[in-house]
Amino acid sequence: MHKTVHLPKDFFLGAAVSAWQTEGWSGKKETQDSFLDLWYKNNKHVWHNGYGPAVATDFKNRYNEDISCMKEIGLTHFRTSINWSRFLLDYENAIVDEEYASYMDDVINELLKNNVEPMICLEHYELPGILFEKYGGWGSKHVVDLFVKYAEKVFERYGDRVKNWFTFNEPIVIQTRVYLDAVRWPFEQNTQKWMQWNFNKGLATAKIVQLFKKMELKEKYGAKIGVILNPEVAYARSSAEHDQKAARMFDLFYNRVFLDPAIKGEYPQELFELMEKHGIMFEATDEELEIIKENTVDYVGLNLYFPYRVKARSTAWNEETPFHPEYYYEKFDLPGRKMNPHRGWEIYPEIMYDMAIRMKEEYGNIEWFIAESGMGVENEHRYKNEENIIQDDYRIEFISEHLKWLLKGVEAGSNCTGYMLWAWSDNVSPMNAFKNRYGLVEINLEENRNRALKKSAYWFKQVNETKQFEALEDDIYK
Repeated sequence: MHKTVHLPKDFFLGAAVSAWQTEGWSGKKETQDSFLDLWYKNNKHVWHNGYGPAVATDFKNRYNEDISCMKEIGLTHFRTSINWSRFLLDYENAIVDEEYASYMDDVINELLKNNVEPMICLEHYELPGILFEKYGGWGSKHVVDLFVKYAEKVFERYGDRVKNWFTFNEPIVIQTRVYLDAVRWPFEQNTQKWMQWNFNKGLATAKIVQLFKKMELKEKYGAKIGVILNPEVAYARSSAEHDQKAARMFDLFYNRVFLDPAIKGEYPQELFELMEKHGIMFEATDEELEIIKENTVDYVGLNLYFPYRVKARSTAWNEETPFHPEYYYEKFDLPGRKMNPHRGWEIYPEIMYDMAIRMKEEYGNIEWFIAESGMGVENEHRYKNEENIIQDDYRIEFISEHLKWLLKGVEAGSNCTGYMLWAWSDNVSPMNAFKNRYGLVEINLEENRNRALKKSAYWFKQVNETKQFEALEDDIYK
């Protein structure tokens, strides 16, 4: 059974990508490698079929074509990033690369000409490689200051046209993969370094907010500054205290470590106690903590894909290994859960409602939106019809169900203003490359990366026009 769900009047639908996952290396100078470029060059064999950011979707040369597709389906909001490593020629002195900056000018102008609102992120894993090699990347306070210099140049250049700014996309991810779990290049398990990166990115966000205020971008242009986080909604196996504690600990180390300073301007006291206990305290001055306190974000984007289920540890932690938050929990696989078999992620649309209520009750009902939500599927060409259009009904169902539960949260009073699909087009993902496809738009690697709208793109167009869609009745999962 289905029911009709209506979008609120000012609720927007959009789609997102990032610079490094779409642009390709066309025109990139040898000194302009990002961290992701270095990883690919040093560890290429772990990327599916060897695909990496070298060509990606070639957006840099084909953005007019992509924006034409956006116009065709009536897309109103498009999020991407500016590639810090390519925007500058000299990172210490913030010397702008005019070739790349002019390209971004053209992209922004073309979006606006086609009535698509640009939403721009300053860093989506595009830390300049040389700053990683020379200073240790986000482990360095000097790099934080260089990020502020870069942001100032960006705001000066595009601040008159871009109304939606974000410091980071998923600021916890790189260091978690590299320093906490050591599953990505350069494979260094160092929990204190992980925590320092966490803090420095939180500080960087506050310093960018401070700069944003100083430049009066809100007053002059009606712009807003935020951050895009990827909290994983944590569910305990049971109501028992030991399982509930496991979920609280997971939430503290992975979610509140960024949510609290960005929105509340302070870190949870319990986190300080745990860092002290386990010898992973980040270095922070009173002045830096005050900057964080005084410079909270205007709004937040949240990337939500799947739930994270935990239980209390059933085995003792190996005390000879460095501290890891898993000291306090183990992952729990819910029996009978619905899965995306291609990605190995549980599908549980209710995460949208639960996060919506949390934002309302725990974070002052700050303005927020879903900045990424989507479903990656392998070998999508199997689903092409006679007209050669991918019939991705599974994606339409995924979006419908997640959007339905999100709007339940809006009805309950949560200040959520929109939903953005990951992704606008198929694109390169870390390690998975083009293996799992997420886009409304197909990128055909065998045919010169030609673009083709999927069934979901036409569905997206219809929803944008009618402001309504069909979704399953709530009891379908019961």
